[in-house]
Amino acid sequence: MIFLGIDNGVTGSLGVVLDNERAIYKPMPVIRCLNYTKSKQWLHRINGEALTEFLQDMSPEIKMCLIERPMVNPGRWKATVSAIRALEATQIVLELLKIPYSFIDSKEWQRALLPSGLEKQELKDASHEVGLRLFPNIEWSKWKDADGLLIAEYARRKG
Repeated sequence: MIFLGIDNGVTGSLGVVLDNERAIYKPMPVIRCLNYTKSKQWLHRINGEALTEFLQDMSPEIKMCLIERPMVNPGRWKATVSAIRALEATQIVLELLKIPYSFIDSKEWQRALLPSGLEKQELKDASHEVGLRLFPNIEWSKWKDADGLLIAEYARRKG
């Protein structure tokens, strides 16, 4: 039985909990491309082909995927649009692979797995530390947090 956690967005991550001892953690696969506006701008998009390739073999065994609900904040228009575009691309891949998914607010999984009273950077630091403790076989030096994997662990604990 496999549980998948997705920290939504182009800077997000994928966490896969295979059982109590085995886990996979990787960055969300993205591609860099020129924006479609008149002025020169670059943006990152979810690489649907790479995401499909990563999930395809394990998809029949994925019991549940939890996706962190995207941030929607009119004051942060570009970040909001990016988060919603990333969510749409991710949902398309999950639906094509027939992977069941549901949404989760960050506060829900954080309340269950992280100490209370933390703010912003402290949450990222705590996520990293808890990920290191729960999954010591992952190479944590290249990660700033363990959000995707902790979302998957939350799904596993919820059954």
